[in-house]
Amino acid sequence: MKLFHVNSETTWTGMLAACVLLFAAAALLVALPAPSSKADVPVHFLVYDRDSVVYGRTYSDWSAAWEQWVDSIPTANHPLFDNGDCSVDQSGPVWFLGGKFIALGGTGRYDNVVRNCKVPFGKALYVAIFNSEDSALEETTFNHLTQIADIRAYLASQLDLVTKLTMDVDGQGIPNIKDNFRVQSPAFGFTLPDDNFFTAVGEGPFTAGTYFPGVDDGFYVMLRPLPLGHHTVHFHGESGTFVLDITYHIFVYH
Repeated sequence: MKLFHVNSETTWTGMLAACVLLFAAAALLVALPAPSSKADVPVHFLVYDRDSVVYGRTYSDWSAAWEQWVDSIPTANHPLFDNGDCSVDQSGPVWFLGGKFIALGGTGRYDNVVRNCKVPFGKALYVAIFNSEDSALEETTFNHLTQIADIRAYLASQLDLVTKLTMDVDGQGIPNIKDNFRVQSPAFGFTLPDDNFFTAVGEGPFTAGTYFPGVDDGFYVMLRPLPLGHHTVHFHGESGTFVLDITYHIFVYH
């Protein structure tokens, strides 16, 4: 079990015939709002609602896919160990971002994690802000739980302890993360390489292979595809003595 921890133009032609029209035009210009900054973008333009179906999958489905991505990457080039960049094993319309792996039973502060990430234009970003997973495989050396319902209940008890969650995109805060973005995955199968993170964090050693079931519980946000250029995605979570603070500097390119 682990914790991670969108132009218009108006062209005037001809002459205005009366001062009344000049004053009316001036009044209209004064009334127009100033152009929006990144921080003024409405939240629904930034994120998909928790109940959305995104590219044919629910949030819950995507959390299972997130875990399958995480589980399959060797530690030697794993992005969440900061041993590889964010593009490792990414594919399809959604890319995955996340926090920082911690050792089994680990506590402490991971509040200075800064990553640079190049993302192709048009990719949604599924961000694990604070999450945990467990599986029957891990339970052979942990609590010895064998039923999916029991494993899920254990995870829920751990995630219920999270006390603080925040996220902002280009300075725009995403409100009510705890209330609006809690996600429980369906049971899923997963494949481990020889150099797997389960062993790296002290849960193994486990050999390479495909296993079932695993489940995930946590707080996820699906960001809509970002415009071309530079962006900052920042998130923060706290549970007991554990503090997670991650900043992604993202460059979206063609």
